[in-house]
Amino acid sequence: MVAESARARGMDMVIAAIKEETFPEIESCGYPVHWLGLGQLGKLIKVFQQAGVTKAIMAGQVRHVQIFGSSLPDLTMIKTLAGLKQKTTDALIGAVAGVLEESGIRLIDSTEFLAPHLAPEGTLTRRGLNKREKSDLEFGRPVAHRIALLDVGQTIVVRDRAVVAVESMEGTDATILRAGQLAGQRELTVIKVSKPRQDMRFDVPVVGPSTVESMITAGATALVLDARRTLLVDRAHLIETADSHDIALESLPPIE
Repeated sequence: MVAESARARGMDMVIAAIKEETFPEIESCGYPVHWLGLGQLGKLIKVFQQAGVTKAIMAGQVRHVQIFGSSLPDLTMIKTLAGLKQKTTDALIGAVAGVLEESGIRLIDSTEFLAPHLAPEGTLTRRGLNKREKSDLEFGRPVAHRIALLDVGQTIVVRDRAVVAVESMEGTDATILRAGQLAGQRELTVIKVSKPRQDMRFDVPVVGPSTVESMITAGATALVLDARRTLLVDRAHLIETADSHDIALESLPPIE
């Protein structure tokens, strides 16, 4: 999506693709692609500097659990990690952003090329929230906000004004599926929020058709998002799938 938007603007790009995460289809994007391991921060900087890059944008997902994976960090990454007091998402990616900045590469807003894909405020599906879902939202959204403030996760799943599941490293879809198992696959409300004072350079909330598919499996009936801070991937398909299963999608102003 970022590559398509950049091409439409007539901009040149160099893509650094993370071996552990990036789909191989990125090779057909029409821009030079350099493959590197997740821990190869020094190589990333070298690739960008040789290409004359002064601004960079993060696109797609790097699963937080990868920090416990088999990727071997290079010396630049080892030094970066050594200076961290904690390994939350903001701390990890913020530190990488700082090293890039020191190397003359400024990390820009990750939605710079994706503004049309940000969730607008309002009801996105045929139906809005029913009485039960509104009650779960009233109870759950402040809880989700608090968890996001702690940089633990962005998603909670609620049923009957009780928190069934909280997202941590496993990601939104896995959290929803776990909630379905715990709650007997019925009457769940999914609440996904941005962080207070969300740094739009990284870790912006994203939902797509796979999110709704997970909700269908888990028996979830509603998804509540933060307007203007949540990216909708394949929005038409997402909403069509939600409507066909009577799932409500609501987008609300973020809590600051």
